[in-house]
Amino acid sequence: MIRENPTLRQQQELNWAALQSFRTLAGRVLEELQKTQGDGEAEAPSPPPTAAAASAPVGEAPSPEEESQQQAIADLENINAHLFSIEALMERIFDVRVPEDVEQKFREVAGELAPDPLNADRLRLNRLLHQTPDLPDHRP
Repeated sequence: MIRENPTLRQQQELNWAALQSFRTLAGRVLEELQKTQGDGEAEAPSPPPTAAAASAPVGEAPSPEEESQQQAIADLENINAHLFSIEALMERIFDVRVPEDVEQKFREVAGELAPDPLNADRLRLNRLLHQTPDLPDHRP
């Protein structure tokens, strides 16, 4: 990602897009789980109270599957809250503008951090580094 998006602005946009897609997906899954949980409760109406039910505990313990789904919903709600916080912070990052010479420095450093893997010298070096006596290069 560094090699393909080597400027500050490109990194900002890339991270913003990733955050938005993560929020959208997590939010939609949360909605679906909440609907499923709501439908399950609506489909299973409670029986009218009887003398035997009155002596029983007020609520039944949820099944392990229901408990797991409730925990997943709670976790997704927390994730969404954190994503909203990150989004608020990222909006501040978009306020930062740097001069073109600084963007050029970003490009230079990106080239050092993520050199082109298809560069001929790099391909030769990788081939040499991956050849070991235990695993000789088997070329016909």
